Amino acid sequence: MSADPTQVLAFETDCHIFDGCGFPAPGLHSFLFEPLWGDADSNLYFNKTMLLALLGSVIVIGFFWAAFRRPKVVPGKLQMVAEAGYDFIRRGVVYETIGKKEGEKYVPLIVSLFFFIWMMNLWSIVPVAQFPVTAIIAYPAVLALIVYVLWVSLTFKRHGFVGFFKNVTGYDKSLGAVLPLAMLIEFFSNLLVRPFTHAVRLFANMFAGHTLLLLFTIASWYLLNGVGIAYAGVSFIMTIVMTAFELFIQALQAYVFVLLTCTYIQGALAEHH
Repeated sequence: MSADPTQVLAFETDCHIFDGCGFPAPGLHSFLFEPLWGDADSNLYFNKTMLLALLGSVIVIGFFWAAFRRPKVVPGKLQMVAEAGYDFIRRGVVYETIGKKEGEKYVPLIVSLFFFIWMMNLWSIVPVAQFPVTAIIAYPAVLALIVYVLWVSLTFKRHGFVGFFKNVTGYDKSLGAVLPLAMLIEFFSNLLVRPFTHAVRLFANMFAGHTLLLLFTIASWYLLNGVGIAYAGVSFIMTIVMTAFELFIQALQAYVFVLLTCTYIQGALAEHH
């Protein structure tokens, strides 16, 4: 085995069952990458996940630029796909949650978030890349922070300081004696728990999904020896099943992230009663 566990990103290719080596189970080392450029100790470096994030951004921007640079009344295949994706988010998420009048200005942001997150998730099943960028907590955290800042600023702008306070504390004088406790719970829930859960929901699902894919992929290779071949076949089938399931989860998590974003924006714009 390699002396440095961060170098073992998947498994040792010469390790199989009955060879006297243990099962190289995936772990935190599977989410660590050596710098492609720079020095990790100086915190000034560029690694695989950063490269995938950059490439993903270029792919998303390039796709929509190619689809809409010369829009036609009768759209071609690329424009049709782009329009379908854009319209699904605009009508199915933004309009349904915020409303057409208020929501139109936020459509570009929500569409960008959805396709960026989806692309970051999709890297998990792309050959060679094989890693979901959102399985690194920093990326969902920054996206959640952007949404959080937008939500706070919109609430202040729409309602002022007093209105903001009532909005984030769920102020309702009809609650009577329990009002102070309810306000305290709502305050911490909205200002502290909300951005945390918004980021962790995406991160945890991608982290768990990638770990399962790694587990079955490694097991398929590890069992490929002697009578273990029969079990390797079962593990390989599970790898395919998990890949198909992960495809669904990747799109779903992107959808959930932007749906919650729209819900937060809608709450910021809504009149407090």
